[in-house]
Amino acid sequence: MTTLLEARKVTKVYGGGLFRRDRTVALEDFSLRIEPEPPSITAIVGESGSGKTTLARLLLGMTMPTAGAILYQGKDLRTLSRREWRAFRRDVQAIFQDPYEVYNPFYRIDHVLHTPLKKFGLVKSEREAQQRIVEALQAVGLRPEETLGRYPHQLSGGQRQRVMVARALLVRPRLIIADEPVSMVDASLRATILDSLRALTRDFGVSLIYITHDLITAYQISDNIIVLYRGSVAEAGHAEPVVQEPQHPYTRLLIGSIPLPDPDRAWSEEQEPSEIGRLADASTGCTFANRCPYAMEMCLERHPPLYQTERYRVTACYLYRESPLLASEHLDEAFVRPGVAGPAVATSGAADDSTAGA
Repeated sequence: MTTLLEARKVTKVYGGGLFRRDRTVALEDFSLRIEPEPPSITAIVGESGSGKTTLARLLLGMTMPTAGAILYQGKDLRTLSRREWRAFRRDVQAIFQDPYEVYNPFYRIDHVLHTPLKKFGLVKSEREAQQRIVEALQAVGLRPEETLGRYPHQLSGGQRQRVMVARALLVRPRLIIADEPVSMVDASLRATILDSLRALTRDFGVSLIYITHDLITAYQISDNIIVLYRGSVAEAGHAEPVVQEPQHPYTRLLIGSIPLPDPDRAWSEEQEPSEIGRLADASTGCTFANRCPYAMEMCLERHPPLYQTERYRVTACYLYRESPLLASEHLDEAFVRPGVAGPAVATSGAADDSTAGA
């Protein structure tokens, strides 16, 4: 079975060039495979500047990699024909952070729902289109009679975001890439939208790449989690152990910074780097070394590869250097998905000891 979507050793660099020395590596040597079956939810987690949105834009074909390739059903996006692009646009849908930016304020909500049906020729009549729209709105917990006929400003932020989920669902995609879909709605509405996204996988067989800075929602919704730091994978694996027993110092920092409703528990502060870590140069070695309390001499020399610390866990940290490297022929073991052992993978320069982009 051909892989639905794959990022193969992708690097994205901004800036630089003949007359410019400023150069930002937004994503480095990153690999990700999403298989068509079974459907799953993979969370990409990291703070601002970690490369999450760059990854989303690459996977959606909105920008092209500096190195490596994004493949749709085994073909590089740069070589797709017009017909293949059309199929890609239908199979891979997006939900963005700010739902209001998607809408034209001069059109009613109906317009944004009818447009994809017409564009992809998915219905034969207006009656069929209306039925599909009603079913999609109901699937995301919206009442059609309270939604259709209104303008975007007449709906709440949560309603607008759920309309976007319904719109993505209308074209019956195989994968939805959701970039911070709940960051701009009230906390009370986040659970509803997350339930709607989860239902897409459970009820409609749609896989989801959920991009967020919030480990809590990632844990609630995802099967697997990839933790990004400055464009590279710090840790990846099944959601439960990554969150409950984090291995990488950066993942531990993210978990420790989550406030809990316990007055007796102090809010964890970032730990001071080790003496060696204070000497770290961001341009070489481990990208987290200058913040890491465990930084060693080897951390200053080259970025650690991904070590297979458990069957469904990989960590880019020399603290686990006694574990085997994640070998390219065993990449499927990096993730677990319901019913199948390891049909999705995430790597970042860890295929062999000569790769330095983890």
